[in-house]
Amino acid sequence: MQVEIKIDVNCKETKVIIVTDKMTDEIKKLSEKILESVPFVLTGFKDDLVFILDYGKIIRFYTANQKVYAVIENGEYTIRLRLYELEERLNPSVFVRISNTEIINLRMVQGFDLSFSGTICVKFKDGSVSYVSKRYVAKIKQVLGI
Repeated sequence: MQVEIKIDVNCKETKVIIVTDKMTDEIKKLSEKILESVPFVLTGFKDDLVFILDYGKIIRFYTANQKVYAVIENGEYTIRLRLYELEERLNPSVFVRISNTEIINLRMVQGFDLSFSGTICVKFKDGSVSYVSKRYVAKIKQVLGI
């Protein structure tokens, strides 16, 4: 394995790029380790108050009315990041995009219902449900190993 570091005085945020010929357990563990070592504080807004959100309690993120929301057991919070920004910062082995408008926390999923033709129904531990868009079905099946 080679390690290369480039210093750029114009760089505003550190970015790690892994170049490989295939995804291996070693690469997956390395990326998870990097993501875990650089936690970022996620803040949510509700009723003119700012809250620090616990990643472990987030059920899903979704967009509606040009805003991004985080759904937690005790309610919804507005997030001031775009979904693609969240996707870049969140641990990809825990948070997975299931549509253009939604990212879910796999640790908060009770199960997946595959009986729907062309899509997958996601059942969360809190009793709510969501659906994987047709575009993301193959990705979810890959994540689940089915």
